[in-house]
Amino acid sequence: MFRFLFHRLAVGAALLLLPLATGSVNAAEQPTRELHLFLLVGQSNMAGRGEIDPADNAPLEGVWVWGAEDRWMPAVEPYHWDKSMAGAGLAKSFAAAYRAAHPDVDVGLIPAACGGSALHDWAVGAYFEQTRSHPWFDATRRAKLAMTDGTLRGILWHQGESDSHPGLAENYEAGLRELLQRFRAALAAPTVPIVIGQTGRFTPDALSEPQQQVDAANRSIAAADAHVVWVSAKGLTAKPDGIHFETAALRELGRRYYAAWATLP
Repeated sequence: MFRFLFHRLAVGAALLLLPLATGSVNAAEQPTRELHLFLLVGQSNMAGRGEIDPADNAPLEGVWVWGAEDRWMPAVEPYHWDKSMAGAGLAKSFAAAYRAAHPDVDVGLIPAACGGSALHDWAVGAYFEQTRSHPWFDATRRAKLAMTDGTLRGILWHQGESDSHPGLAENYEAGLRELLQRFRAALAAPTVPIVIGQTGRFTPDALSEPQQQVDAANRSIAAADAHVVWVSAKGLTAKPDGIHFETAALRELGRRYYAAWATLP
């Protein structure tokens, strides 16, 4: 706790010295106790592309988001800023469910998903042109900074659409296993719970072979690791683009993520 308070004072002092760069920060808009942290990684359906209802967008009590300026912000959507179309996501309902079950703690969300990214874009040192970012470096850097204020309680992963193609899907399972192990090692969290969400099932047509390979890989990884769980997207609906979950589906997916996380040791 001393480390947490010292860090909060240091951050506050730094912000006071940089009023033009960051604006004034109300002390009431910063967490006052250690956080349970969740790293949000993957591509656009993790970042969220749902429509935001202004009437449903008050800050969530006890939930914080590590913002683009590397400080905690009240949880107001969009949580991500990877692309201009970032919108409602699954993390809001996940955090609300977590808080309902753990009312005595605060939640810290660490947004780091990159819309459109394939697994190879998460290689060490890789630069992803679509988001003008280094997904691996940015995610781990931001997570390590946020972890000075709390404990990493989970990694939420949703990705696979960009790898559901010939030449990529065949190597997806080995690549994702390596990436998840790399996250655990980099964040010194060898048994951190990891939740993997199923990619959308939005058409009545049979899945292509690459889609089947990615889906099977996600399930296989979860089945083989006691600290990884897979979440079904059955019955969840898409936006008109046929690619992204609509807001109601994202809210349900977030609740499913929490229910799955709660089953892990």
